[in-house]
Amino acid sequence: MDMPIIGVGTFGSDHISKDEMAEAVSLALKIGYRNIDCASVYGNEREIGEVLATSGIPRDQLWITSKVWNDSHAYAKVIASAKQSLKDLRLDYLDLYLVHWPFPNFHPPMCDVTSRSPDARPYIHEQFMETWSAMEALVKEGLVRHIGTSNMSKAKLELLLASASIRPFANEMELHPLFGQYELLSYVQEQGIRAIGYSPLGSPNRPERDTTSEDKVDMDHPVVKELASKHNCHPAAICLKWAQGNGIVPIPQSTKERNLRSNFQSVMEDPLTSEELALLKTIDCNNRLIKGQVFLWEGAESYHDLWDEDGIIPIPERYRKGGVR
Repeated sequence: MDMPIIGVGTFGSDHISKDEMAEAVSLALKIGYRNIDCASVYGNEREIGEVLATSGIPRDQLWITSKVWNDSHAYAKVIASAKQSLKDLRLDYLDLYLVHWPFPNFHPPMCDVTSRSPDARPYIHEQFMETWSAMEALVKEGLVRHIGTSNMSKAKLELLLASASIRPFANEMELHPLFGQYELLSYVQEQGIRAIGYSPLGSPNRPERDTTSEDKVDMDHPVVKELASKHNCHPAAICLKWAQGNGIVPIPQSTKERNLRSNFQSVMEDPLTSEELALLKTIDCNNRLIKGQVFLWEGAESYHDLWDEDGIIPIPERYRKGGVR
């Protein structure tokens, strides 16, 4: 099957219990969702697996994504992590398996913005390719239908595309009207890579470590509210219609049946016009919300070093061994 045009995010380990998230997935399936975005680090795949197993929905009508976490980037660990996710989700295969972050930098659950791993290091392409070769092996074994990336910059994707035997099917990235990442989005789509948008509503319940006083709220923006009034819908629906209009598969997360229904309906009817999409493009203000400070390595100056904003992957001299970029 092809990837459904909207999914359900299941990250909530900082504020939503495993059972609550599993119940939300159960509700979503009853509403009509068939795209569930999971990850080993979310800590709820076993509970979600029980829901999937008892849903009565044929496997070939579901699209299930999972991700390998940062502490499992070595070849054998990638394979083991995927097999554990399959066991927990009670599946024979995954539709999509992603490298969650391109850094093998671990942080503990519920940590604050000051948390740093003493073993953190920047993106080193040769080491990432060891991880990617394991991802390719999973495809060859039939355990995974498609593989992809998450939180990748254009500079990193260019290196991967030049080195990979199996190209990434998708890149999961933060995307919402105030952070459209239009240049990266265009590049991804030009390369035939699907764009999956996380935090499509502006992530109002994101962890405190990713919250700063400069952050803006998409659903409070006057243009978003004006369009919501025009379409007789909640501003959240405008954010999801924006995603659909830009060829993005959004994966909003909610535990409330009312919101799950509204989110689903938003992409099924009453799309935005090209003029409305053009208007929303004008309000982009580079409002990155999921900054990733906890993944910084020693010597990194700020979260900006994670995202290669000038097109260059910063690698301090201490990490340059044998010509490693």
